[in-house]
Amino acid sequence: MFDQVVTRRAEEVVRDLLLDEPVVALHGPRSVGKSTLLRRVADEHGVGVVDLDAPIERDAAGANPMLTVAGPRPVCVDEYQRVPVLLDALKARLNSQGAIPGTAILTGSTRHDALPMTAQALTGRFHSLVLWPLSQGEIANVHENLLEYLFEAPSDAVAAHPRSETERAQYVERLVVGGFPIAMTWSSERSRSRWFDNYVRQSTERDAAQLSRLRQRHLLAEALARLAGRTGQVLNIANLAQDLKASWDTVESLIRLLEDLFLVARLPAWGKTLTSRATGSPKIHIVDSGLAARLMRVSPTKLAAGDAATLTEFGHLVETFVVGELRKQASWLDVPVTLGHWRTVDVAEVDLIIEHDDGRVLAFEAKAAERVSSRDFSGLTTLRERLGNRFVAGVALTMGPRSYTYADRLHVMPIDRLWTPI
Repeated sequence: MFDQVVTRRAEEVVRDLLLDEPVVALHGPRSVGKSTLLRRVADEHGVGVVDLDAPIERDAAGANPMLTVAGPRPVCVDEYQRVPVLLDALKARLNSQGAIPGTAILTGSTRHDALPMTAQALTGRFHSLVLWPLSQGEIANVHENLLEYLFEAPSDAVAAHPRSETERAQYVERLVVGGFPIAMTWSSERSRSRWFDNYVRQSTERDAAQLSRLRQRHLLAEALARLAGRTGQVLNIANLAQDLKASWDTVESLIRLLEDLFLVARLPAWGKTLTSRATGSPKIHIVDSGLAARLMRVSPTKLAAGDAATLTEFGHLVETFVVGELRKQASWLDVPVTLGHWRTVDVAEVDLIIEHDDGRVLAFEAKAAERVSSRDFSGLTTLRERLGNRFVAGVALTMGPRSYTYADRLHVMPIDRLWTPI
């Protein structure tokens, strides 16, 4: 059972941002620890937290927003999307007192862009970042640094830990549990599954109703389930619309709403200028592998049975897990990076591209197997040839036990190197 207090890597990022930014907005799925992080920062500054999930505080904030944001810095507001007029009040405070760094820190369980126009009052005057579910390194209380090493010294990253002791069953357990703190507290698969079911029900019924007046919102849960079956794959809205018996526009609106609730994330196509044959379609990922596994009804028992369809689904789950872990680590970097996937019409494919602000590129393939072949490196090899010196390293992450260099700037590493400090 998981019961430890976790220090989030984003906490350090938030502290640094408060030194420069007037308002910091921390967004992310429900139940990932935004409120806990906010209260830790509030306690450090000796201030309280306005909890807008509490009806009394919500009513008081709506009745007198100026008084609510008039306290000592930083003003800490939890679930600010419940009373978006508070942003107008914060804007008025900044206008009158100046854009003083560390004026406020907000948390929200919906994307800022999804809120009504009144919530756009602070656009350009605050910094937004996303708190994802726990990373495997946060769970283990270690400082993940793989991306930093791969950008600066990829050979050192490969050589640092030549062998892994993590077995396939251990990887399976990590994938099906995921990174939601509450889901991890349940010792039984049945209890965890019940929590995931309730989480989906609350998100697609209560939270979605507060956010959208979409006429066919009743399709939201089914759309989420079908997207889970497509996690790690190129998004085909027309195909999904056919399955749901809905229009293209309706399905696009459903997906946007699921994104607004941080249940799914589109991974955009990258590198369209490299070749005219590159696809422009994004991939779709459920934001947490444990949630995806539950929606897909993938369990350790089913995987142990060796059913071919389940093993195929597991391959997509592994990709979603790896992309999710790398997305979390990328969000902590000191420099801006761009994430995407690369795929051409003649099926050269790379699961994840991370492009540094200076143009350097890391590329990753996620494999559910223990061994890789030349075919598994075909996309990475093609990308290396097209990018030349911009291509820093291509890594095939596997369930095998060894790290080694396969070819020039192409490497094999066990998946657990994502959370093994170098």
